[in-house]
Amino acid sequence: PLERDSYSTELWYVGRNLPTLKISVRYVSGIGITDHFPSSVHFAFQFQINTNGFVATTEPTSESTYLGKMPPKFGMIAALQGDLDTSDGVGRVFFRQDSSPEVLRRAAEHINRAFPEDDEVDPTHAVVITWVDVATKESQSRGDGVNKKRNTFQLVIASLETASYAILLYARGGIQFTSTPAGDSNVVIHAGFSKGYVQGFLFSSQGPYYRTTTDDEASLRALAEETNSGLRGVWVYEIGTSPYFTNVAPGEVTDLPTEATPHGAPHGYDDGTNARGPVYTDGQKVEYPPYEPEGGQIQVHPVQYQPHQPSNPEVVVVDDTDINVDVFSYNLGTCANNRNKCSQFADCKDYSSGYCCHCRPGFYGNGIQCVAEGKPQRMNGKVHGKVHVGNSPSPVEFSSNDLHSYVVVNDGRSYVAISDIPYTIGPSLQPLSALGGVIGWAFALEQPGFKNGFSIIGGEFTRQAEVTFMPGNEKLTIRQEFKGIDEHDHLVVSTTLEGRVPEVPRGATVQIDPYSEIYQYSNNLITSSSTRDYVVSLPDGSTETRTYQWRQTITFQSCQHDLSSRDMKPTQMLSVDQVFVMYDVMEIILVFLFWSGLTSFLEWGQPEENPCFTGRHGCDTNAVCRPGQGNQFTCQCAAGFNGDGRTCYDIDECREDPQICGFHAICNNQPGTFRCECEDGYHFDSDGQTCIAVDRPVDACEEGTHTCDIPERAQCSYTGGSSYICSCLPGFIGDGRICQDIDECQPGRCHQDAVCYNTQGSFTCQCRSGYYGDGFYCSPGKTQCEIHRDSLLAATEFGPRGPRPPVGQYIPTCDENGAYEPMQCHGSTGHCWCVDRNGQEIPGTRSGPGSRPMCFDHGGVQPPVGPTPRPDVHPLPPGTHLLFAQSGRIEHVPLEGYDMKKDDAKPVLHLPEKVIIGVAYDCVEKMVYWTEITSPSISKASIQGGEPVAVIRSDLDSPEGIAIDHLGRTMFWTDSVKDRIEVASLDGSQRRVIIDSDLVNPRAIITDPPNGNLYWSDWNRDAPKIETSYMDGSNRRVLVNDDLGLPNGLAYDSQSSLLCWADAGTHKMECMHPARGDRRKVMEGIQYPFGITSFGKNIYYTDWRRDAVVAVDRHAGRESDEFQPQKRTKLYGITTAYSQCPSGQNYCAVNNGGCTHLCLATPTGRSCKCPDNAVGVGCVERDSGY
Repeated sequence: PLERDSYSTELWYVGRNLPTLKISVRYVSGIGITDHFPSSVHFAFQFQINTNGFVATTEPTSESTYLGKMPPKFGMIAALQGDLDTSDGVGRVFFRQDSSPEVLRRAAEHINRAFPEDDEVDPTHAVVITWVDVATKESQSRGDGVNKKRNTFQLVIASLETASYAILLYARGGIQFTSTPAGDSNVVIHAGFSKGYVQGFLFSSQGPYYRTTTDDEASLRALAEETNSGLRGVWVYEIGTSPYFTNVAPGEVTDLPTEATPHGAPHGYDDGTNARGPVYTDGQKVEYPPYEPEGGQIQVHPVQYQPHQPSNPEVVVVDDTDINVDVFSYNLGTCANNRNKCSQFADCKDYSSGYCCHCRPGFYGNGIQCVAEGKPQRMNGKVHGKVHVGNSPSPVEFSSNDLHSYVVVNDGRSYVAISDIPYTIGPSLQPLSALGGVIGWAFALEQPGFKNGFSIIGGEFTRQAEVTFMPGNEKLTIRQEFKGIDEHDHLVVSTTLEGRVPEVPRGATVQIDPYSEIYQYSNNLITSSSTRDYVVSLPDGSTETRTYQWRQTITFQSCQHDLSSRDMKPTQMLSVDQVFVMYDVMEIILVFLFWSGLTSFLEWGQPEENPCFTGRHGCDTNAVCRPGQGNQFTCQCAAGFNGDGRTCYDIDECREDPQICGFHAICNNQPGTFRCECEDGYHFDSDGQTCIAVDRPVDACEEGTHTCDIPERAQCSYTGGSSYICSCLPGFIGDGRICQDIDECQPGRCHQDAVCYNTQGSFTCQCRSGYYGDGFYCSPGKTQCEIHRDSLLAATEFGPRGPRPPVGQYIPTCDENGAYEPMQCHGSTGHCWCVDRNGQEIPGTRSGPGSRPMCFDHGGVQPPVGPTPRPDVHPLPPGTHLLFAQSGRIEHVPLEGYDMKKDDAKPVLHLPEKVIIGVAYDCVEKMVYWTEITSPSISKASIQGGEPVAVIRSDLDSPEGIAIDHLGRTMFWTDSVKDRIEVASLDGSQRRVIIDSDLVNPRAIITDPPNGNLYWSDWNRDAPKIETSYMDGSNRRVLVNDDLGLPNGLAYDSQSSLLCWADAGTHKMECMHPARGDRRKVMEGIQYPFGITSFGKNIYYTDWRRDAVVAVDRHAGRESDEFQPQKRTKLYGITTAYSQCPSGQNYCAVNNGGCTHLCLATPTGRSCKCPDNAVGVGCVERDSGY
């Protein structure tokens, strides 16, 4: 996933002829802004817009590395680079992507005017960035922002297929200051182009730096007065294609036109007060105005607090969007069509700019998620990460450790427990009350006028904390993703720990005194920091007082349409009156207990003493304490409970009102509430409440009611619903309903000395009499088999019964046409095996003495459609390519032979904010399937264009590997949290768990459809293994369980029958034949492989360390190529997408194998299985066989 920093901003985009889109972004570094642009957007390269007056072509380093220390280590286009300020509400930065004909025409005029001797160019895309009224960053007193000196300037990046251009526009009067602070001095601002550090063979060095100004302030002021494009204040530079800035070419026209000023037009800004007026340069209006209400502007708002990079300016990433799928799907809504997005305990209210959700009386939250007042809350989650203890070089790893919390809301008590904490780290985590402190804040007791965290932001937010221990300076980062309330009314959280903590000896205890913490609130961002002491009581009776510094940020998404919701108090104090911490070495569990309350920091020492605010009221745990006058209060049972407030009983809504859920629905009572589920055969309508009948799809392919040609000529493929497609089999042509044989015997198809024989769906080539060969190549004389045989017999002696080879010598046998017999045997040992037409042994066919393998005659299999010059080279169908997942996208690399056509690589699918793990390809429908874990789901999309379609969205936790049976029309996947393997039809129906035991971290999964086998890997660090079973889950067995580390990827090559894997723990790539167990090493020294796929002689894998797709020649045992995408982030799953399906059949390929529901292939036939929810649907199960 993209890295997210712990501060927030808001981006506003007004689409051209599109509804208004407001994007609230929870982080800055790593924002893919163009994720929200229409699919027509294309950029020449990735860049990042910076409020310090420049655009970076790679991740920028901190300010301290380049302010006053130019050139920078990263690629930069500096429009006017300095330490600039946009946080005062006056200075602003805007940008937009604009490919409108008018803007492109104006860009072309500037470029062509600047380069009059060159061929005219016509840009196809443009990005416009405008810095408006930015000031130099300096300390200021309240109210001085208006009179500051301010600069206004603009950069346009115009691109076409062969080049990119930078057009810079400086308004007259727009450059009012020429230097900014850098440390203890001022430095002149820069303009120019820097390539940054360039990687050499042995080391990196500073690349070219083309500076367009000097340290003389006059050169900066000349930017608005002079030109290189023939128009005052306009500067044009050709900056080339990749790699950028290798050769920057300036415009060639330095002559200025005659001055002309339109009537009534101002010449520039007066002291920055006319920020909304037009910008003029030499009497000509700037063609790219900074404000364009109907034209797609995005405003970059300032960052108020930056805990991790306090000196780093705001960065916005604009990423490549060369995609074929329209991802712009946001729709400005009203309550009428978005009411179901609110909590069932909330009301929706329309505002002029959109809608907001508000919890009803008796409930609290942000409207999207509401919980009953007074009701105890539960939280569940997992803990991941690596933490070093003391000076230990080896970290302790957390892998899905359970975290549970229980909060008694009406008295401020919160319990947090983390299980399976080993004794090597458990005692040292006791000081980290911060692990559970956010729970206390979210549900703290509220003083009058103050709100706890859940009341303000609900249950979906990101919290990142940094703990620095003194005096050793050990640092620990705590990152928590709160994912909202699940179907059980439990808050869900994922916690990651990374860093180092000082050691607390085993047997020591930790005491944490009560403390207070200040929370500062701003738009979509909450921050706090403090210094805390804790006392360690050592086993020898002595004590130590230790200290750590604590800093955290909480980012969230609020509803911006309700202005009254912004009136929250800017500062609140969290008072933690009691803290208890314990590590139980016997139960290996870490426990925290807090008593928390919220008040104003101005009222320290004077909190109201009403029992409702102190928690000393005696109300039931399922009751709300209502304060009265003075110390008076009443207890009121929470919604969903009955009683006097001192004792509350759950209301069984299902029993009291049996029809509460409506018709065809089932009511499930839960503490304080209830939930409705539709009966089998029904699902919720769009209102989320009414159960309606499910349309039963008709599979015409299965029922035989389709209109496709006969199975010998065509294939019927069910596509979901009641739809199907007909396609002619290879060797036939037509629309699938009528298919005719293709006469392949065209001139030149076979060798000139061969005869071509057309067959149904294929053809054969046979050498004429007196010639020998495979028909594609014929030569007079002996055949390859005869030459092979006779060369061995030539060295033998002739006995009375003919030639006698030496004992132990294998002599091939040839048929009457001189070809290799399909079965070859060793005369001495009695072993027999199958060979191909070139005499090469087919792996896995060798049998022992006394038995014979079943070998197919070479004429009985479909011949190749072209000559095969070498046995290790397989002809590739046209259009074969690789698909791989990278962050929120799926990219493809075409293959030419076995070589990656890297210049033609591009994204085929863009899914912003998603983390895609596994990819698989259905060669029948040309569909790519993928798993993603941010909102766990399995989806699909056509690689020929179309919208992504979610196939499965429920009952998934962490789907990772995915595989397709293109013959049986099913998909298989692994879930590494649920620890199981499932199968379903390709439309997501008919789900069935086939493996749910003895799995810890299942990841890769692949199918062998013709043979009915399934293979998967489990990277359980304690016992990694690779297993196999039939596709119905039967005959499960372990293939490999020794000398494995992290077997992340699996691939199966149907031509060689080899199962290969890449291991990130042993750093090896290995292969074996599953039936023989002949394991062999292909390559050592690979870095961190994740996904792997096979095609012909090559294995392709993705590598996390190299951020690359790597090709390995498995015959030579070495790398043959590498492809690094332009976007350098982790690559995940990879698969091969064939233009035609591989050959082979199984029993499920025709009429669904006669099964009523799931048809799962086995080596000897098929199994008919029912989905797990097949109650009352007339499903018939049959065991393996046919």
